[in-house]
Amino acid sequence: MSVMNVRLARRPRRRLISTAAVAATTVLGLTTLSACSSSDAADGKNDGKLDVVASFYPMQYLAQEIGGGHVDVSNLTEPGQEPHDLEVSAKQRAQIEESDVALYLKGLQPAVDEAIDQSGTKTKIDAASLTSLEKHGNEVGGHAEGHSDEDADGHDHDSEGSDPHIWLDPVKYAEVAEGVGKALEKADPDNAADYKKNTAALLKKLDGLDTKFKDGLKDTGTDGSKVFITTHAAFGYLAERYGLTEEAINSLDPESEPSAARVKDLQKMAKADGVTTVFYETLVSDKTAKTLASDAKLKTAVLDPIEGITDKSKGDDYLQVMESNLAALRKSLGAK
Repeated sequence: MSVMNVRLARRPRRRLISTAAVAATTVLGLTTLSACSSSDAADGKNDGKLDVVASFYPMQYLAQEIGGGHVDVSNLTEPGQEPHDLEVSAKQRAQIEESDVALYLKGLQPAVDEAIDQSGTKTKIDAASLTSLEKHGNEVGGHAEGHSDEDADGHDHDSEGSDPHIWLDPVKYAEVAEGVGKALEKADPDNAADYKKNTAALLKKLDGLDTKFKDGLKDTGTDGSKVFITTHAAFGYLAERYGLTEEAINSLDPESEPSAARVKDLQKMAKADGVTTVFYETLVSDKTAKTLASDAKLKTAVLDPIEGITDKSKGDDYLQVMESNLAALRKSLGAK
């Protein structure tokens, strides 16, 4: 038999194999699609809920409180991770792209800002656009100018910038909550009534929190001290809201290092104004805060910027940790 005859003899068999392969592939494809559909359903992708991606905890809290049972919320920032340092992975970019809503705070996490800006997500909610931002340095309240040796007004102008820590002021946070509620109503009009109801309930809670801070901080110790020292300048809006003065060791960047002159100024100020406590936070190093406290013979305590909830947090959610912060400030300032 010639080579040509062998090839001709084998052709029908090759066709039969190809047909069987196609059939098997078709069955496999249908099985795979069915499995994917089941997986998607198990993941809540086809349950009719809005898929909301939040940039970090304060945004997650708003989405969950306002969205209730109509949303599935995921957080790009893991518990215990410093939000400012977040780098967005390829998987997270895909997650943002596939979401119905992206809720973030522009200016806090540059990598997140870029990923959301470049995504095709239909509803993008920038919390910073829902209230007014101010420029804060490492001092808010103008109190330390009398203690500085190197600067006429006592603070580092180079460190000033738009302060993103609006969630630490219950009034500003309420403004953001109201805007988020309206955005969710527009994104999911079928459930608008529930979003409106949930927003109203959250605004009531935040108004109650504002009242607690007003009442709790209006009467401080016998010397009327209103000054507190923090690791980094996260509490400027809170200080302004309740008539306090925040003195931050570092600027808005929690990882920055203070100058020797800044540390010296803080030591002078603490002595002159009867400051008792240096506050640090759980997500960044407490080394500088504890060194300053030791040198100036001051106490240390936690004042939580609530950028994430962990096992170390003094509370299970935003409201509880804010009330813990209020108790810490009252103790530090000798409030009655």
